[in-house]
Amino acid sequence: MIFLALVPAVAQSTNRPPRTPPPTRDPHTPGFAAAKELPDGEVPSADAEGNFIIGPTHQPAPEMVVNTNVPQGMIYNFTMSSADSKFYPGIARDPNTFGQPDTNNPARLRVVSSHPAPYTRKVSVYVPKQYVVGTEAPFIVGADGPDRALFTALDNLIAQKKVPAMIAISIANGSGDAQGSERGLEYDTMSGKYAEFVETEVLPLVESKCSVKLTKDPAARATMGGSSGGSCALIMAWYHPELYHRVLTYSGTYVNQQWPHNDETPHGAWGFHETLIPNNPTKPIRLWMEVGDRDNFNANPMRDNMHDWVVANENMAKVLAEKGYHYQFLFARNAGHTDRAVKQQTLPEALEWLWHDYAPATK
Repeated sequence: MIFLALVPAVAQSTNRPPRTPPPTRDPHTPGFAAAKELPDGEVPSADAEGNFIIGPTHQPAPEMVVNTNVPQGMIYNFTMSSADSKFYPGIARDPNTFGQPDTNNPARLRVVSSHPAPYTRKVSVYVPKQYVVGTEAPFIVGADGPDRALFTALDNLIAQKKVPAMIAISIANGSGDAQGSERGLEYDTMSGKYAEFVETEVLPLVESKCSVKLTKDPAARATMGGSSGGSCALIMAWYHPELYHRVLTYSGTYVNQQWPHNDETPHGAWGFHETLIPNNPTKPIRLWMEVGDRDNFNANPMRDNMHDWVVANENMAKVLAEKGYHYQFLFARNAGHTDRAVKQQTLPEALEWLWHDYAPATK
């Protein structure tokens, strides 16, 4: 890949609450989604739907290795400032602070140490060598950027014609983590706001700075992320299905982590599998998901029974099946939260599955 830096990179900081080691979960636990266990080292095929168990070893897929014999995409980097944003002027939580559950409602967290604070964020944009200048391109928006692994995978997959020649827009978060932070506000809020921020403030900059045109076709637009970035990816498509139809998530934070509290979605992203997906008409969303057997469990002081990442993702798989969604769910043995080895093993197949039914719109 060829890298073009428009401005220097800006470091992002993350403050996380203390965590206890999570238990190792058995994918055959009663109440979990029935799943097909694959031989160690295998991943599902790109046309398979439903639930699968992989691991315990996770070797990188060949497409995750830089191959100088295939066309190399261009990488553009630029920064965005909170001073220029009408959507996110910036907040932060004081270092080494978190929050306390509301004594009247353990599902609601009180955060008193959050305050206005400026930020800058980096945006990295991958433009494939195969992109034809002046044409509208499909694209994928990723959280917690930059994601060099995604760019490497796309170089190889596009050359193999396993995915369309897409642009990848990898957006850094606004710093911090969880309730009271800028990252938490962006990624865990159950609304269309982050998708609207991307549409209004990020994509126009991508087009102007990188000399590309981005498609308006929702079937040619995807989102992806891990942890809260994963739930954010689904939030973008859920609240704006006219913008995005394809979603890819690792260790999605489908738990009760929204802040500030919202009475319309009182349990945050836990509400996806609790009420939103079961109680609403099926949306045109194609979803790839993964969770690890040692994924997050009660990663903050709340004891609301809505902070188990494994249960949350298992519940997602069940309600997606019940509602007839096109989805593929991987339960990874010997894997932690947003496990790097699992991503190295599965990302090429995940991307190929995500775009498996894609057909360019004809005018």
